[in-house]
Amino acid sequence: MRLASLFTLPFAVLLLSAAPAGENKEYCELPPWMTTSFKTMEGKETTLAKAFPGKAVVVVNTASRCGFTPQYADLEEVHREYGPKGVAVVAFPSNDYGNQEPGTNEEILEFCQENYGVTFPVMAKMHTRGEDISQLYKHLTGEDSIEPGEVQWNFEKFILAADGEMIARFRSRTSPASEEFREAVERAAATAEPPTSEGEEEAEAATGE
Repeated sequence: MRLASLFTLPFAVLLLSAAPAGENKEYCELPPWMTTSFKTMEGKETTLAKAFPGKAVVVVNTASRCGFTPQYADLEEVHREYGPKGVAVVAFPSNDYGNQEPGTNEEILEFCQENYGVTFPVMAKMHTRGEDISQLYKHLTGEDSIEPGEVQWNFEKFILAADGEMIARFRSRTSPASEEFREAVERAAATAEPPTSEGEEEAEAATGE
């Protein structure tokens, strides 16, 4: 689809250019959720550390048919406000909660863009709980989490510092527009590397802006 290609192809280029040359000691010492592989919309393997080096990250499990789906708009505002400060918002669609994300990856991306103007990265659909839980979410919700325990519903949010430290975890009902959420994002942004002009250009290319 045209919208999908505008968004995902530049992001694939960013992934290739951003990945470290090797898994050095610093990379290997990151928390496991930073170095665990997952798939992009194009089916390419990457990790949070490789895709967003030096950035703080907001990880969200999303769905298109949920009562919390309008949070996409608030997340887009967070992306536009804090992206230039080194914060990456990343969506991981999941159909694990009430069958509220039944579409294909392409349909999910088109829905996000057309209905909420989403320009932040949306990854391939994955399992975020249950027997088939992805390794990423197994780590995010495991014993090393700031708040261990499985994701209960769509739009739970994990805020990670640039070094991978988990700063906060918010359940679905906490809006990305809320004061407590924004305060946590501010703390995360303070850990990010100052964006360079080259990095800003890459970020714009990755989001199709």
